[in-house]
Amino acid sequence: MYEKITPPSVGSRITFSEGKPIVPDDPIIPFIRGDGTGVDIWPATQMVLDAAIAKAYEKKRQVHWFKIYAGDEACDRYGTFQYLPEDTLKAIAEYGIAIKGPLTTPVGGGIRSLNVALRQINDLYACVRPCRYYKGTPSPHKTPEKLDIIVYRENTEDIYLGIEWREGTEMAQKIIKYLNEELIPATPEHGKKQIRLDSGIGIKPISKTGSQRLIRRAIANALRLPKEKQQVTLVHKGNIMKYTEGAFRDWGYELVKSEFRAECIIERESWILSNKEKNPDISVEENARTIDPGYDTLTPEKQQEICQEVETVLNELWDSHGEGKWQEKIMVNDRIADSIFQQIQTRPDEYSILATMNLNGDYLSDAAAAIVGGLGMGPGANIGDTCAIFEATHGTAPKHAGLDRINPGSVILSGVMMLEFMGWQEAADLIKKGLGAAIAKGQVTYDLARLMEPKVETPLKCSEFAQAIISHF
Repeated sequence: MYEKITPPSVGSRITFSEGKPIVPDDPIIPFIRGDGTGVDIWPATQMVLDAAIAKAYEKKRQVHWFKIYAGDEACDRYGTFQYLPEDTLKAIAEYGIAIKGPLTTPVGGGIRSLNVALRQINDLYACVRPCRYYKGTPSPHKTPEKLDIIVYRENTEDIYLGIEWREGTEMAQKIIKYLNEELIPATPEHGKKQIRLDSGIGIKPISKTGSQRLIRRAIANALRLPKEKQQVTLVHKGNIMKYTEGAFRDWGYELVKSEFRAECIIERESWILSNKEKNPDISVEENARTIDPGYDTLTPEKQQEICQEVETVLNELWDSHGEGKWQEKIMVNDRIADSIFQQIQTRPDEYSILATMNLNGDYLSDAAAAIVGGLGMGPGANIGDTCAIFEATHGTAPKHAGLDRINPGSVILSGVMMLEFMGWQEAADLIKKGLGAAIAKGQVTYDLARLMEPKVETPLKCSEFAQAIISHF
């Protein structure tokens, strides 16, 4: 079946049913070492994962690792520009779950981005990035421990779909001409807008299908969290991009009402119900005025629309969600993208799960990771309905490769996510415990050591950090 790789002779496949993994006690899991510092951080990660599984389950469970290739290492084995060989794609599809180190974006040929390609080829539509603080990790933030969020980033569309045309090309000029002369004039709301002729053109598709399947996973995750963390925030710039980002929000609320009505409450609905609970005799109009402070300045038509919203919520939800019952539901709200960047810093403990489109999620997950210690402590997963890949969120840092000094925390924590996804929570908890204890004791690699106060004078090597984590199991 494979050209240049051989699966382990023992072990079983992971399969999927209704988007969930069915994991045997002896799974075969493909791994991609990664470029640059992958040569250091993957062995450290494997050491920690194997030790945690052995400690948690003795001999009852074991991972059988299957080495596959991507990036520069794949080119060495398969030939020039063979950054993502067919062997690798087959192995990931067959065995369901894989884990990888950082990969270099090809220069001069090959695939535009290996990470994006793996997501799109396998339809890994949910990029999941937890950002939580481990005590002792150096952070530029005064209270990083207050941030404990999970970013659900849509992975397959938005501008990352990569449909664009360079300025000055024939196709770009054709599209601009068509937009300027046909589509824009035919759309009254665009007025006399025109696109400059020397523009590059990119397409930003946001679909109902892509939005709702991402938000569905975010809500399903919220159902598994402690009550105080059961909140999903839809992040968007819908005040400007009404039919793409605004639609993302609207489709999210539509999903709540159609599939999660018994489990969820929308923030605006909670205001209406709360007003009724505080004052049983409150009129529909006064309730509307309370939830929309600008009510009195609105047109009669808009006022009537809000009053109708109040009546609908009370008629449809009072019996099931009223009299305080809504407080036991998952809260679903939305925030404008630029606002959420400052809110995760000024009010971090008010947020739990953020569901967002591709570009916003890219920025937001990195910003959140910076608060809790940087990308070196940021795990990531790319999850679809039949496959999942867990990965480092940082780059390859080639100047540090082979020196046994880089922080392996990102891939180790991605391994924790993998274990949790597999249902092997006991092993995952051991690693989180060991990692937290090692950092708290100053047993860290140079990148953390130099920023700690007091400064750690003798940082650990990459491999020593892995050993320190294991010692605290």
